[in-house]
Amino acid sequence: MTSWLRTHGSVPLYLLLVVVCTEASHAGDSVCRSSSVTSCTECLRGGTQCAWCFMENFQDGLWPGPRCDLPANLLRRGCAPEFMEQAEVKVEVNTNISSVQVSPRDIVITLRPGAEASFIVAVKQLERYPVDLYYLVDVSASMQENLDHLKTVGVALSLRMMEHSSGIWMGFGSFVDKPVSPYINVHPSKINNPCSDYEIRCRPAHGFHHVLSMTGNMSEFTRVIKRQRISGNMDTPEGGLDAMLQAAVCEGVVGWRPEAKRLLLLMTDQPSHLALDSRLAGIVTPHDGLCHLENNVYTGSTGMDYPSVGQLSNKLLENHIYSIFAVEKQQYQWYEELVRLIPGAYLGKLGLFQAPNIIELVVDAYKRLLSEVAVAVSVEDRAASRYWVTVSPLCPDGSTAKGQSCSGVQPDQMVYFNITVGLHSCPDDGEDEDVKVMVRPVGYNESTVVRIRSKCRCGCGPTRRCHDDNQSTCTGTRDQEQKPNHGLLNDSNRETNWKCRAEGSDVDCSGRGECVCGRCVCEQSRLGTVYGKYCERDSFSCPYEGGVLCAGRGVCVSGDCVCEDGWTGESCGCPTSKTTCHSANGLLCSGRGRCTCGKCVCDDLRYSGDACERCPACQSTCQSYWKCVGCHLSHGLTQNMVGHCNNSCTPLVGYTDDVSGQAGEMWIQCMYISNDSCRYRFQIISHAGQTQLQISTRPECTSSGRLIGTFLTVCALTVLCGLVVVAMLRLLLQRNLWSPGGATEVVVYHCTGKDLSYIPTTTEKTVTYRRDQLPDHPVEMQIQVTKMSLGDPWQF
Repeated sequence: MTSWLRTHGSVPLYLLLVVVCTEASHAGDSVCRSSSVTSCTECLRGGTQCAWCFMENFQDGLWPGPRCDLPANLLRRGCAPEFMEQAEVKVEVNTNISSVQVSPRDIVITLRPGAEASFIVAVKQLERYPVDLYYLVDVSASMQENLDHLKTVGVALSLRMMEHSSGIWMGFGSFVDKPVSPYINVHPSKINNPCSDYEIRCRPAHGFHHVLSMTGNMSEFTRVIKRQRISGNMDTPEGGLDAMLQAAVCEGVVGWRPEAKRLLLLMTDQPSHLALDSRLAGIVTPHDGLCHLENNVYTGSTGMDYPSVGQLSNKLLENHIYSIFAVEKQQYQWYEELVRLIPGAYLGKLGLFQAPNIIELVVDAYKRLLSEVAVAVSVEDRAASRYWVTVSPLCPDGSTAKGQSCSGVQPDQMVYFNITVGLHSCPDDGEDEDVKVMVRPVGYNESTVVRIRSKCRCGCGPTRRCHDDNQSTCTGTRDQEQKPNHGLLNDSNRETNWKCRAEGSDVDCSGRGECVCGRCVCEQSRLGTVYGKYCERDSFSCPYEGGVLCAGRGVCVSGDCVCEDGWTGESCGCPTSKTTCHSANGLLCSGRGRCTCGKCVCDDLRYSGDACERCPACQSTCQSYWKCVGCHLSHGLTQNMVGHCNNSCTPLVGYTDDVSGQAGEMWIQCMYISNDSCRYRFQIISHAGQTQLQISTRPECTSSGRLIGTFLTVCALTVLCGLVVVAMLRLLLQRNLWSPGGATEVVVYHCTGKDLSYIPTTTEKTVTYRRDQLPDHPVEMQIQVTKMSLGDPWQF
């Protein structure tokens, strides 16, 4: 959905509507078939999966309970679709109403109990809206300094807002609190001048005073601000929420423009009274949410309670107003909790209510509120408990945001809200009703109206006859259908019971039911349902599979399983699809078998596997063709040399780059390893009684394999040569140690010392000298050198 919306963002919204119904389940099957369901209305209350068949002669003997069932089951049992009363979910979009920011503007939904419907509302953020800003200022005595700073705000704020809007209009109103005790001092000297103790002239306390309607004249706004004076009260909280509701609902007096973005700025340094606080003054009448301004003064302040937070939120939404709270830091935490309950609200903290700070706060609040797109969905109070609503936003970046809003939205970007509305139950009287659901994008002057029509009653076709249990089954007797009895006494039982016996039977309803008004009402069985015109059928005499009747994939009719689509067999245990029997080459069971009940049955017992692809006994087939493949490889894989291999190759031989099988063929893949350790793939193909070899022209050779083979060969030769040398040395040693007499002479070696008798005392050396003065022949000299005794020291 995300990528689709990115690509088709300009498609009309009514094409995006989605209807979602609750799907049937096995649990729903049992609910629909319950014996306690005896009417169409009760059947449809079982859920959207249930349907009621109001066909006159539907499944004789099953009346009235089994008329309620899953639609698929009713169709199998012979009920035509035009005779079914079932849950109807329909969404209709009125595309005739033009819209700029919110679409669609009008939707009609038809729902039955237990059903739900989903639709999409698109909200587009435009660029450079006109802006209406209404200042609602607390003028209690503690706000004197802050009120003075407002005198220079108008012109400067107007210039700043021109950067982000097409124009700004401003209005002004003031508030204190309810002018009754204990909120104000009711001493006569304090009513007209709450500041008399400080010798200052103050205005009387008031709940709300509208001072200046919306105007684009900033000089007029500044002039009005300069004339304002403070007032006073006694308790700490003020009547801010009371004044906010009047500023929101008195649209005509305040002068809110329909096309403008509406901002309501509340400035105070104290918390506000909430609903039920007025009981301290004996005021117990809840606020009616209406405008009560006379001569720009709120007249309902002393007669009605403070509004609740929920009531104020609804009025702000209905009138498309963003609310901005500018409070001092001491009260920030209190208003932080309040803002969470008011959609489209912004909270700003000000250390001092100075003009630059106020301007920055308003500009930042406007940019923040404009970049966050949220919707609020409300159902009429009289029906709110019977409906449920969920909202899922899809933001411009393709992400699904948490909650009901998207942040960081830029001008001309679209935000989609997937809204689902479901109906829990019908009214207590069971009658149909129309309910209005409002989908309001916060701060927008456009909204979507959803009218829901609940279907709680059964129509049952043009005749409006549902064959419920409260409708009589007796429509006449045999006397009305047959000729008169010519004065014979009527036997009422005989006249009615003749319809309850099958031909040739003398038992009513096959002995498994009761004849009522000429029709069989079959008995209830713990095993299943007994039905049929004469109760001759049942739903429990069919084969079971896995302990479930008809494997849970069909219904039992007249002792036979009527299977669902995609299943067959005596007990609906076999899939009709043969996709599970296809092998990797696309053949059915590799061309070696048949598909039975979704599994391959191989014709040749040598083959096995899910697709008859394995043949352990066929491995010798590959080896029988090695000689043929080797012959062709030795001649370079050329067609010109094929004749050299005719003696060893009886089949046809071909060459290919790919050895994949072809449709309609039986083939075996093999591999041949040449002397140089290269692997050649080939396949044996059997087709139309002929055998052919296809040899791959792409061998799988690796240089590392050859090097390893050469290395192993050299190592083997080296080891062999070493063994031969060792054997020869051993033989020579044995010959030297063998005595002439035939016995082995034992030689004793002294490890710790030497036997001196074997050590000679002198060494003889023959030296030949060649002298230049004797050129005839060289002179040979014999020199004997006496060896030094072992114990003698060296002498130089």
